[in-house]
Amino acid sequence: MILDTNALSAAAESTPAALRILVECESVAIPVIALAEFRFGIAQSRHHAVYERWLRDWLVDVDVLSVSERTSRCYAEVALELKRKGKPIPTNDLWIAALCRQYSLPLLSRDRHFDHVSGLRRFDW
Repeated sequence: MILDTNALSAAAESTPAALRILVECESVAIPVIALAEFRFGIAQSRHHAVYERWLRDWLVDVDVLSVSERTSRCYAEVALELKRKGKPIPTNDLWIAALCRQYSLPLLSRDRHFDHVSGLRRFDW
């Protein structure tokens, strides 16, 4: 399962419904894009130190997915599909969708615009 930024935030906040999904996952991965967005958010938080500690401990058990040349091909495919449908999504989410396609993994996210990406299975909590 790949986590979007809002799913990572839900895990950090120990949101019960999100945690129930995560404990059932065989593996959990975080796109480097979502990790950067999350770090930007915690950098602005008054609880910065608490979230940084949580993240450091949590990253030990998950894979961080980097963007590669293959990811760029998936990005182009997804972007073109969505353009043809008239359903654009934010650029960072295009990268996340491309990683989902590249690794054939579902996504945990509250963002419904991912539902416009063909072949992407999105789970919500």
